[in-house]
Amino acid sequence: MTSPFKIRSVQAFCYRYPLTTPVVTSFGRMNDRPALFVRIEDEDGEHGWGEVWCNFPAAGAEHRTRLINEMLAPMLVGRAVAHPSEVFDDLSAATSVLALQSGEPGPFAQVIAGVDIALWDLFARRANTPLWRMLGGTSGRMLVYASGINPDGSMAMAEAAMRRGHRAFKLKIGFDPARDRGNLRGLRQLAGDGFLAADVNQGWSVEQALRLAPPLEEYDLAWLEEPLRADRPWSEWRTLQKRLSMPLAGGENIAGRDAFAAALSEGALSVLQPDVAKWGGITACIAVARDVLASKRYYCPHYLGGGIGLVASAHLLAGSRGGGLLEVDSNDNPLREGFCGAVADISDGEIVLPETAGLGIEPDVAAIERYRTL
Repeated sequence: MTSPFKIRSVQAFCYRYPLTTPVVTSFGRMNDRPALFVRIEDEDGEHGWGEVWCNFPAAGAEHRTRLINEMLAPMLVGRAVAHPSEVFDDLSAATSVLALQSGEPGPFAQVIAGVDIALWDLFARRANTPLWRMLGGTSGRMLVYASGINPDGSMAMAEAAMRRGHRAFKLKIGFDPARDRGNLRGLRQLAGDGFLAADVNQGWSVEQALRLAPPLEEYDLAWLEEPLRADRPWSEWRTLQKRLSMPLAGGENIAGRDAFAAALSEGALSVLQPDVAKWGGITACIAVARDVLASKRYYCPHYLGGGIGLVASAHLLAGSRGGGLLEVDSNDNPLREGFCGAVADISDGEIVLPETAGLGIEPDVAAIERYRTL
């Protein structure tokens, strides 16, 4: 593996890219795309990069940046590290009371996830090994799908994604039912008999889902994602599962090994989608991925942010050897496009991660300095 090392520096960088076309979900819209990148350097001069989830609320990216630079960095600088998982566990324990006191378990979990990703990148670089191989993967090849397809202009977005090499698509629904069905009809024609999924973004009650989901079965969806709020009782999810033929997906809004274990034991979700930058980082998400696969479910990492977290998601998927699909946002975002390495090179619906050490990328942050806010 690699010898222990000491952390010399930890720094978080916050960026915002203004959007011409907002990213729309059933619960709101994003008028700009934030990204929070983390760089950790050791005393030997090696470094690693990570990313923190910071899409909502709109002002949350800067807050999370300060949590790292003003709280976590002083806790980490000078620390000896034998393995990233030790730091993940220690930071989680050290901030647990702060998260409780502030009522902010989410932001604390997210900044710890970003630090964890950076440490794994650094760890794998020191071992001169691709992260996906270090995690147990045997191939860097995987299927991808175009995500974030909005209700307005959905066909144009999907057609553009197809020209970039995509062959699989996921549409955002939960708006006007007639428009949702019309969009799905068009995308099914475009995809042929290939992969097509739909994401409700927690937009329905169980009563609405029982009324609105059955008419969607004619589109042969690979899965229906988050039709209900993530905090609804599992009895409601099981009711929906029993009444529908399409698989149910969720997990981006589940946090904690116990919570994922409960999701698996309840049996309502066929597709589990933990988000590496939102909770768990590499340390916890690879463990969840293995639990998902051991339970004979489908592991497909969720991701909708900048490029570093997207690459980390790809390494998790390859490292898990689960055969799922990688989510690739199809909206305009230079904070993703210029920082995702091999994930940008899509050919006939697939990508191939290289044998380069760590995450296999070296972010050119100077190129996006004009978008930096902190």
